[in-house]
Amino acid sequence: MNILYLTFYFEPDLGPGATRNTSVVNELASQLTPSDSIDVLTTYPNRYNAYHPPAAGYEEWYHGGAAIMIQRVRVLAHKSSFIGQIIAFYTYYRRVWQATKDRQYDLVVASSSRLFTAFLGARISRHKNIALFLDIRDIFREAILGVLNRWRFSWPITRLADRMLRPIEQYTFGYARHINLVSRGFTDYFKPFTQATYSYHTHGIDELFIKLPLSKERPDCTIKTILYAGNIGEGQGLDIIIPQAAQQLGDGYRFVIIGDGNTRSKLEKAICLNTIQNIELYPPTNRINLIAAYQMADYLFVHLNDLQAFKRVIPSKLVEYGATDKPIVAGVSGYAATFIKKYIPNTIVFRPGDVAEFVRKLQETPYVTQPRPQFVRQFQRQIINAALARQIRQVLRKNKA
Repeated sequence: MNILYLTFYFEPDLGPGATRNTSVVNELASQLTPSDSIDVLTTYPNRYNAYHPPAAGYEEWYHGGAAIMIQRVRVLAHKSSFIGQIIAFYTYYRRVWQATKDRQYDLVVASSSRLFTAFLGARISRHKNIALFLDIRDIFREAILGVLNRWRFSWPITRLADRMLRPIEQYTFGYARHINLVSRGFTDYFKPFTQATYSYHTHGIDELFIKLPLSKERPDCTIKTILYAGNIGEGQGLDIIIPQAAQQLGDGYRFVIIGDGNTRSKLEKAICLNTIQNIELYPPTNRINLIAAYQMADYLFVHLNDLQAFKRVIPSKLVEYGATDKPIVAGVSGYAATFIKKYIPNTIVFRPGDVAEFVRKLQETPYVTQPRPQFVRQFQRQIINAALARQIRQVLRKNKA
């Protein structure tokens, strides 16, 4: 049997999409037979403008089980801008359509955070009259409308975007045979699409993070380091929370931010305008260096803007941070806050954008480190991916029956 696997991000690129899909493909291949194959159609690394590791245009992997063929499409640098991402996806769309039009597949799997890869999967599966399996990591339409609503005089643009995206969403989700959702906060949104079956396989913890040593006491360290590593975009809203918090916390704390994105310039501007000395900015880096940064930090930080779409998600950083014994500081609401309360002890939660509450809770909460062995056992990526791969195989078997 031949599976087409669509993902815009794949290793050696950075980010949760690349990591998740690379490991899912490897796990799925191990559960299939040598007579099966997986065609992965992805892009050259492009998530961050400042990070471009070398990658081959075509690769074949064989680790036992099914053969994996990887084709990468070169897209223009988009710097995470909305228009740039549309152009990049259109290039990906055309190249994938051309590469697959004469190929025979038994199933299309599309992993998507921005809807369009899922839409491409729906186009191909409808054209070939085969089943579609979606792995949905975000609700793009709701997220983009929330961001647009924050703009001044945005109503006409928001209405136009909604009119464009809603039918694309219905076309895509309405055809899927099975939809995996990374967050149970998405459940209500997908109720209209009753033709699909559903599963909930979340982000997972990689082996690299599971093996992290426990923190060592640093009695000579008088300055507490608060680390954020990841995307710096509209969704994270770092520019509205970190500069003010750094000023109020003063010299006893320093913020270390590793990453890139379309609002990094806003953050840099806020730092320069206020001559803030206790914020350090670094470009994206590989996971080995990231682990070293985690070990040097005192707190691990995550923040999402107060938009309806972000009340549904589980930030992938939460799962990664939960593998450490460091205290987590999380400016989240909705399902993410519920998830923390249920699964991740030793976390300081504050309302998104509320600088005063962030500073107060951080200063009032005694500093402790605490391993989270139960969380690590439950959210190992290997276990989650094995279950997700079995789900894909189940849909594949039903489609062939």
